[in-house]
Amino acid sequence: MLNNKLQIVARHVLRQSLGHKALRWLSTSSPAYSSYIHHIGKEPLAYRSVGQQLELAASQFGSTEALVSCHEDKRYTYRSLIAEVDRLAASLRKLGLNKGDAVGIWAPNYVQWYLGMMGAARAGLISVGINPAYQAPEVAYCLNKVDIKAIIAPETFRTQNYYEILRSICPELADSEPGKIKSEKFPHLRAVIINSTQSLKGALRFDDVLGLSNADEQAEISKLQRQILPESPCNVQFTSGTTGNPKAAVLSHHNFVNNGIHVGKRNEIAGERICVQVPLFHAFGVVITIMASMATGATIVLPAAGFSPEDSLKAIIKEKCTVIHGTPTMYVDLVAMQRKLQMPLGKIKKAITGGATVSPQLILDVKSVLGVETMHSVYGLTESTAVIFQSKPGEEGNRVLDYVGHLTDHVEAKVIDEQGCLVPLGQPGELCVRGYLTMLGYHGDEAKTKEILGADNWLHTGDQFVLEKDGYGRIVGRLKDMVIRGGENIFPKEVEDFLNTHPQVVEAHVIGVPDERLGEELCAFVRLESDVDPKSFTNATVRAYAKGKLAHFKVPHYVVPVDSFPKTTSGKVQKFKLLKQFEEAFPQKKDQTQAVRV
Repeated sequence: MLNNKLQIVARHVLRQSLGHKALRWLSTSSPAYSSYIHHIGKEPLAYRSVGQQLELAASQFGSTEALVSCHEDKRYTYRSLIAEVDRLAASLRKLGLNKGDAVGIWAPNYVQWYLGMMGAARAGLISVGINPAYQAPEVAYCLNKVDIKAIIAPETFRTQNYYEILRSICPELADSEPGKIKSEKFPHLRAVIINSTQSLKGALRFDDVLGLSNADEQAEISKLQRQILPESPCNVQFTSGTTGNPKAAVLSHHNFVNNGIHVGKRNEIAGERICVQVPLFHAFGVVITIMASMATGATIVLPAAGFSPEDSLKAIIKEKCTVIHGTPTMYVDLVAMQRKLQMPLGKIKKAITGGATVSPQLILDVKSVLGVETMHSVYGLTESTAVIFQSKPGEEGNRVLDYVGHLTDHVEAKVIDEQGCLVPLGQPGELCVRGYLTMLGYHGDEAKTKEILGADNWLHTGDQFVLEKDGYGRIVGRLKDMVIRGGENIFPKEVEDFLNTHPQVVEAHVIGVPDERLGEELCAFVRLESDVDPKSFTNATVRAYAKGKLAHFKVPHYVVPVDSFPKTTSGKVQKFKLLKQFEEAFPQKKDQTQAVRV
């Protein structure tokens, strides 16, 4: 008891005299307060908006190339980029969009994505990233969930016709005056902006929108920046929810600017040229790529609108890329393509990866086949802006094999047990984080916000985690029932709810199973109507039913018909037993299932 009292007094005295450094030292050296670390940054946080960060980049790196789109044959320096961004920002305001309105960006990696995000930020609007693979019901949900007032999209990409999908869910579009849509189903939607060479009924052409504003209106955008508070929302990221509908995480300018600064500095990308394989709509794209590059004067190189390993290799050579961004799955395909083509890639300093775990063999392949000097990992959540833990410069090679990185600057981290008490260092528990990077909340969902973000501002990650004394961390498992397929987060319940709408399905349950290339795949166990032949219900059946209704990455790769499900006395399905059934149905996968947690 006396020792505890002395410890409390010592903490108080040291806190008053030495500040947080003392608190950090005690937290990592005392068993009673073991699994807590506050990583104090060497530099203060930046207090500016995304638009002001772009202005700073234009003044510091004006003649440096900011963006190169190989597939569109377009190039922008930081100076020319801000001019184009302000053209769009002024034009969006001229369309009637006001401060705080939402602009959806539903597109693969085109220049319009970058301009749309930055134009919205400079205009005081909120950009909303929408997965380009989303189908009609998913897009309809997004439009209404966050009251999108304008949406930017290409006319088509691969087999997807974005304009026709929008017209199918908003029939008033074709009969509306462009920019003045009045829809009963989407009461907030006013403008559909399509990147197309032809005029489409009810839609505005992207190039025409750029031309709406004049020089005086564009000059007003610079004056507007001081009125945009760093604490205000700048972006919405959709993250899958256990209810089957995505949650809309709202992130601020302050979140974006500072996480971008810390990622850029930690990864040492100043002046580098980055081959970007990840989609821009994702946190990897908007923060780890766009914001980090802007903070350091790096160049973003887009090899293709959608991931293409061959185009990535060509871009690395043509644009002399020194850094690569990609998920583990993308690196698997990139290595395979390089083995096939044997292209002269030149010097690549580092490969940065996140979104899923990386196998030791993949790291060796990336270094030996692609000639990459070092591989860096990042770990975080959409709700934490992007990055919580990341590799440190010059760290030992085996660090990336065993850990997700070191705690980033200006962030507190703790690991707790089921009662919310700290666990000893090196012991697993739930990771919680606190700091500038926590989201503002889920749009329109206070209850869900409170589930993950407490009144004390601790963000509960739902990941089972081990925190080490030196500030490094590693994931042990997931507390949430989430599947990570090639970097895409999928919650089984959404897929289960969809499968249960099939007329031949009585009940469906979905689990994650191991996959060498993607990390995990989906396996659906289905109980069918009594008159249905189980042999006739296959992956092809599900894929055909899902076309136009469910994003392709959510369609189960494996389908296993069953007569019944193993359940507890309370009626809960025992998914660990479904994993055993998967092993029996696919014995060749049995050895890999040891890494799967359901």
